[in-house]
Amino acid sequence: MLFRKHNPIKRRKQNIAIISLVMAMVVAITACSATKGSIVILENKNGTGFTMDFKKWSAKNKCELSLKKGDVLQVEVDRQDGKIALTISGKKGSQPYTGNNLETGIFTVTVAETDEYLIEISGKETTGKVIIKKVEREGK
Repeated sequence: MLFRKHNPIKRRKQNIAIISLVMAMVVAITACSATKGSIVILENKNGTGFTMDFKKWSAKNKCELSLKKGDVLQVEVDRQDGKIALTISGKKGSQPYTGNNLETGIFTVTVAETDEYLIEISGKETTGKVIIKKVEREGK
């Protein structure tokens, strides 16, 4: 038997499977946007803060800090280029700080309740550094 009869139903199923796979790959590739530039996040040795260095970075990232009521965070921004946005929010719902288009400078943020806090940073073509560290608690 040199020639085999083709099964049109089987061939149709194979074509549908191939088309579905190709479409899934196209959707996956277009839905993902690669992070541009670079970010390096280093936690300090006692776990009470971190340093974020950016170079032409465009994306979002987040870190966590466990803080107690009255803890004070010092935020130091050295923005050389681009835009930086920062949000500090507790998992229980508090949001002690939100800022867009941060400029170079130093400021503090006091948290009102004990919680796990998310520090979310986003950048657009950002070059510079942000240092966040816990300093003396308010009232001490």
